[in-house]
Amino acid sequence: MIRKDKLMSEINYDYIVQYIRALHNPPEGLLHDIEVAIANGEETWPIIKPEVADFMRVLLTMQKPKEILEIGTAVAYSAMLMSEHLEEGGHITTIERFPYMLGVARKNIKQAGLEEVIQIIEGDAADILKTLPSGQYDVIFMDCAKGQYINFLPDCIRLLRKGGLLITDNVLHKGTVAKSRYLIDRRQRTTHMRLRDFLWTITHSGELTSSVLPVGDGIALSYKK
Repeated sequence: MIRKDKLMSEINYDYIVQYIRALHNPPEGLLHDIEVAIANGEETWPIIKPEVADFMRVLLTMQKPKEILEIGTAVAYSAMLMSEHLEEGGHITTIERFPYMLGVARKNIKQAGLEEVIQIIEGDAADILKTLPSGQYDVIFMDCAKGQYINFLPDCIRLLRKGGLLITDNVLHKGTVAKSRYLIDRRQRTTHMRLRDFLWTITHSGELTSSVLPVGDGIALSYKK
């Protein structure tokens, strides 16, 4: 099963992306059903790309987190995937504000029997993050509106324990982030500017050690010192 995106990315050559995706070892059960539905064009749910899923499996296997925070639940694909790599007794808190996504996510979590493991908080992350306890999380996965990454970063740093990981998806925006703002559609320039600000901040922060990887639509991996 090879999933193709509607919009061509300029991050990697298409033939390389398709080859890497052909190496993807599909998950079982509900995660597999979601991947197939999207690959066949039956659904347009926004889930992480197969190569990103594989990368996260490796990271989480190494980290073995007890507490994970996810910003942007969508249909709970990534939350369910991450739940497979929790330390025994671990827990995932995930934030979502769109009613349609909330409905699908709750259905999927119930079907997977993960209601005691994954807790969805409904609402705007801008408000919710400020209410969560500092140093609570071993891993934070940020996969929400790209223009909000820079705004959410201070709370993410506060919420991470020392030695924790911040994983941020879609940071290269199909490669457009590397281009001059004058080559970007005017409607995308604010997102372009904020993503650049986010990437500069995490790679020059005294609190984080960060790397930006051209995997999927771009992943930023940050370690809290």
